[in-house]
Amino acid sequence: MKEDREIAVVAVSGGMDSCVTAAIASQSYRLALAHINYGQRTEARELKAFNDIADFYKAEKKLVIDFTHLAKIGGSSLTDKNIEVSQADLSNKEIPSSYVPFRNANILSACASWAEVLQAKAIFIGAVYEDSSGYPDCRPEFYQAFEKAIDEGTKPSTKIMIKTPIINLSKAEIVKKGIELGAPLHLTWSCYQNEDEACGVCDSCALRLRGFQQAGVEDPIPYKVKPEYI
Repeated sequence: MKEDREIAVVAVSGGMDSCVTAAIASQSYRLALAHINYGQRTEARELKAFNDIADFYKAEKKLVIDFTHLAKIGGSSLTDKNIEVSQADLSNKEIPSSYVPFRNANILSACASWAEVLQAKAIFIGAVYEDSSGYPDCRPEFYQAFEKAIDEGTKPSTKIMIKTPIINLSKAEIVKKGIELGAPLHLTWSCYQNEDEACGVCDSCALRLRGFQQAGVEDPIPYKVKPEYI
């Protein structure tokens, strides 16, 4: 019975990766979905996607947290409009302008606090290793270290696992997994700069589009342009 399951906190940005992660978590856990507003360019659209996903999964609990400090700190094209969102270069191995310094640690800290209050057994986050050449906080080693930090910094009775179920999947595999699980990919939003039609040319759009193209599936969200990234 679903009521007999443990509860898990799932960090849901509103993007495809976090949606598929929520779909995976829903197979074994009751859902407490967490979303962070941090002053990103598409904050309103991401929040809508989060609420739509939470409604789709009939989440037992949901929490929206405002992290205004990340926008004040800046250093990212997602939070500082004086920094241009760079166009996609999927061969680039440097850290892109869209990297928000230590963002995932901030997200995990909030999720860990909530998980301890809820007596949750796990935190799910949709990190993808394919992104890790650009985003250092998407590496598996980071999540292993953070789980240890949670263990050291919470009550002795608190035991919380960090689960990254799609971390070793390609974007195409994530698309296929989402379809397999019936995840509402049509409700998700990944674009870094637009809230009406996805731009199709930022890093996030390019990775997403390439995933759908490699999977041989049409992406259900609207785009201004849809380049071929295969």
